[in-house]
Amino acid sequence: MNACNSLVVFSDLDGTLLDHHTYSWSAARPALDILRRINAPLVLSSSKTAVEIAEIQADLGIVGTPAIVENGAGLLTDQPDDAGTYAQLLNVLNGLPDDLRQGFEGFGDMDVARVSEITGLDAAGAKCAKARAFSEPGLWSGTDGGRAEFIAELAAGGVSAREGGRFLTLSFGATKADGMAQIVASLKPGHTIALGDAPNDVEMLNAADFGVIVANPTRQPLSQLPGESTGRIFRTAQPGPAGWNEAVLRLVRQLGLQ
Repeated sequence: MNACNSLVVFSDLDGTLLDHHTYSWSAARPALDILRRINAPLVLSSSKTAVEIAEIQADLGIVGTPAIVENGAGLLTDQPDDAGTYAQLLNVLNGLPDDLRQGFEGFGDMDVARVSEITGLDAAGAKCAKARAFSEPGLWSGTDGGRAEFIAELAAGGVSAREGGRFLTLSFGATKADGMAQIVASLKPGHTIALGDAPNDVEMLNAADFGVIVANPTRQPLSQLPGESTGRIFRTAQPGPAGWNEAVLRLVRQLGLQ
């Protein structure tokens, strides 16, 4: 099998390929270099916007590679539809009872300074994070019971709420695995690897040939996944990009692709 068709790697960003605090990927450089050498595409899969992911692709030197944006609600190449998916999403959100709506602070409710404050991004980065087309991340400040009611009311309006590494993200139900399926159908790789750290990565981890749960000490660890009993899914000892690097190097060796 040609190396260009042998492997595709799907990766979450914050807390996985990017350090949770600094957003640096430098600890993953050895594995990134190997993927480049064997022509294995790296598909970024994140709740970040298309603008943000395009900038990260440029930084990584992988411009032109497919990517999954806004938690699986779209691909990098998708154009927002004429009906305005994001506007429809906000209509459902803003139609909730006041006591539930007030417990959620979405990016659409925030100015650039507030997004910068809660993400650690600079003003330019925060502006890109607000450029939503398909989904709405935010913070829940109410009670646990209110959060469950909030999610149930959204679901009645066709909106799902998924917990990521930092935020609760609202969308019309697509997951990262949906975007992954589209890309796999196009590239037809021999093997797939998926790496993530949060509940919104679970479907993607389960769909890959090999799933990697990257340690993230800033959040509650993911519950045990079925694939862990067979070794198809495993957990890293190190967090963030160091753990990412460890896992990718291990799997590339295991697949005999070095």
